[in-house]
Amino acid sequence: MRTDIYEKVSLFKMEKIKPNYKEISRRFDCDARTVKRYYEGGIKERKKQIKPSKLDDYKDVIESKLDLGVSAMAIYKFIQKDGYQGRYTILREYAKKLKMEKTKRATVRVETNPGLSAQVDWKEDFSIHTKGGERITFQIFLMVLGYSRYKYLEPTLTRDQKVLFSAMSKAFENLNGIPKEIWFDNMKTVVDQPKTQYSQVSFNQNFYYFSKDIGFHPIACRPYRPQTKGKVEALARLTERLRVYDYEIDGYEDIFKLVKDFQDEINSERSQATDYPPTKLLNKEKEHLNPLPTKDILNSYQQELIARKVSAEAMVTYGKVKYSVSPKYINQIVHLEVLDDILHIYYNDLEIRKHPISTNKFNYEPNDLKEILKSDVFKTKSDEEIENYIEGNLKVYDNF
Repeated sequence: MRTDIYEKVSLFKMEKIKPNYKEISRRFDCDARTVKRYYEGGIKERKKQIKPSKLDDYKDVIESKLDLGVSAMAIYKFIQKDGYQGRYTILREYAKKLKMEKTKRATVRVETNPGLSAQVDWKEDFSIHTKGGERITFQIFLMVLGYSRYKYLEPTLTRDQKVLFSAMSKAFENLNGIPKEIWFDNMKTVVDQPKTQYSQVSFNQNFYYFSKDIGFHPIACRPYRPQTKGKVEALARLTERLRVYDYEIDGYEDIFKLVKDFQDEINSERSQATDYPPTKLLNKEKEHLNPLPTKDILNSYQQELIARKVSAEAMVTYGKVKYSVSPKYINQIVHLEVLDDILHIYYNDLEIRKHPISTNKFNYEPNDLKEILKSDVFKTKSDEEIENYIEGNLKVYDNF
């Protein structure tokens, strides 16, 4: 084949100009019909002859062992006993190629199919200060849908399993559906044993039952695999925009609204990946989500109690009003519930205090105030002196 002729006529084809066949044939000392054939049909590439590989008889075994997380060296030793005569490097390169192909297929599948997947993670220990200088540390539950890039955020005080289940249930209710697959980092509330090249993932039993009740297939991301959890990690970085509200909030009550307003804001912004705002693609994604379970199942996983951290003053805040507990609960997470205008305060599911709902800024139960004073400025005073002080000063707190 005359590649020199082909290269020449290719220039004419690129410019969409019909060449002078006779002129070119004269310059290249060939027949004009040859020039015409190259121009109209090009040079047919020779079919590459596929040489047999020493791996051919073992490819099914290799692929099945790789699916089990077995290393290339272990497979090499295994098939050697079955008669494999090739080098380890051939097997290693083939295993690497297989893994890359599967990774690419999985990544594309997660990127494109509506309703197929979501990613879940936490923004851990996010801290901002109130206008008064009090530091508030909280967690942010993060979920991102794979197709629309729709984001759901839920502020919490802890990352324990009950809180995870509650936040996920609320996210599903917000979406009015369930993604078929949900990808998780190897968080302890989800995974007992992470997947490695030597072992399969072992999901936590409570979490496994939760996934079955709700109706999704959990997938644990392998460590150091940014392709499979990139969206939710990008969202975790995006939450740093909330730091602009440092020293701008009044208290815990402002955090929920702050996070939800941020959620609405970022879901209205154009996604660089899709070129559309997530809200624009959400309806299409919803069409492909699995249906919600029964209301009873969904509600059984949702925590309606309000979480609060007990301050250094042994107080919890509700409705911008402070209520006392025993000093032994300082820095602990408690839960609040309002029933018939009574604020019930629970620690580890046990009620530790209740207060009438009040408009007073500070609300002390006498025994709490006694413990607080005794542990600090009045620690040298007798019980009788402290009680006399309390009796004379409780009304002062009511006037704040």
